[in-house]
Amino acid sequence: MQISKHISFEEATRSETADKRGIVNNNPTSDAIENMKLLAEKVFEPMREHFKKPIHISSMYRGIPLNVAIGGSKTSQHVGGEAMDIDMGDKGKPSNFEIFQYIKKNLEFDQLIWEMGDDKNPSWVHVSYSKYKNRKKILKARKNQLGKTYYENFK
Repeated sequence: MQISKHISFEEATRSETADKRGIVNNNPTSDAIENMKLLAEKVFEPMREHFKKPIHISSMYRGIPLNVAIGGSKTSQHVGGEAMDIDMGDKGKPSNFEIFQYIKKNLEFDQLIWEMGDDKNPSWVHVSYSKYKNRKKILKARKNQLGKTYYENFK
């Protein structure tokens, strides 16, 4: 099954953490599958077309057991298939910064998060899309002295 032209079902549900811990993560609900398809249509495919290069998804769908195992938010949009994390790493162009800026300036989204990193490049980019209402909420994730993640409005 394909989620979109460039995203297979296997890629959308793949997780190294799930594999290592023996967690089944390939059983999203039909609603979650529809949400993943919408996210791919509205965010991923336009971005892929713009950059004309493969875009690496490090996380898309997360079932509840996987989300709990990684310490994800109880309200994570990954659980409903509404979010993806993109990490181009050291793969060259486009950079995570370029991905972030393109989404911010050109696409409809619910949340866009500059995840960790530094002021020049996020470690990865989180983006979500909702079939109901997209808030265009832009955040920056940071860690406090205790190592707990917190979010602030992106400036």
